[in-house]
Amino acid sequence: MFFPDTVLMNGEIEIANALSFEGVSKAYDAGVGLRYALRGVSFVVEPGRKVAVVGRSGSGKSTILHLAAGIDVPTEGVVRVGQRDLSALSEDARTKLRRDGIGLIFQFFYLMPHLPVADNVALPAMIAGEKTGLYRPRVRELLERVELADRAGDPVQKLSGGEQQRVAICRALLRRPGLLLADEPTGNLDDENGRRVMNMMMDLVEDEGATLVYVTHSREFAALADEVWELHSGELSLPSPPHAPA
Repeated sequence: MFFPDTVLMNGEIEIANALSFEGVSKAYDAGVGLRYALRGVSFVVEPGRKVAVVGRSGSGKSTILHLAAGIDVPTEGVVRVGQRDLSALSEDARTKLRRDGIGLIFQFFYLMPHLPVADNVALPAMIAGEKTGLYRPRVRELLERVELADRAGDPVQKLSGGEQQRVAICRALLRRPGLLLADEPTGNLDDENGRRVMNMMMDLVEDEGATLVYVTHSREFAALADEVWELHSGELSLPSPPHAPA
């Protein structure tokens, strides 16, 4: 699992935060000046935590995930995954980081329709050039855990939407990433399938010991996280820590 550690002078090991934003702003050229998707966002996600970010459409939720994944870079501030400043990495290095240390789950699945279920799960390992014998047991294990082992050889387009999202979750977890990012993972599902997918995702993340950051418009699904953060017009509101007893 990808979590760079720092060995301190006394020999102790300090575990880096899974993800941190330090004064991050992101602006886009709107043609008549800059439009800010995020303004001065700062937060820390510790390893193993599950964080939900909620907000209205256009509030900047997806921008947070794009920056966290290194798909985009901030206009101002620093984004770190583990100890790595993503802005200091080349595009190739950020791509490798996503391949090896970050799992991505999207609203619309983005599966390969011409490939069977098992090959869709195995795709990250196939792209990385791993030998079949190394990743096939992991593929079987994940499909069993989401109750799709009997569909491994089926064309992925024959699956329901909820089943396809379960395949996408398996794909994201295949290489045991330390950080999992999910963008509206239930946004394309009905309530019943959404609940099933969310519960399976939460159980898998817990079992894998991964860190999860997901954005959602659903208060019900946000409540499953360890922490719920509010995003309003690009500005993040973190919950206040509880007051210490007098």
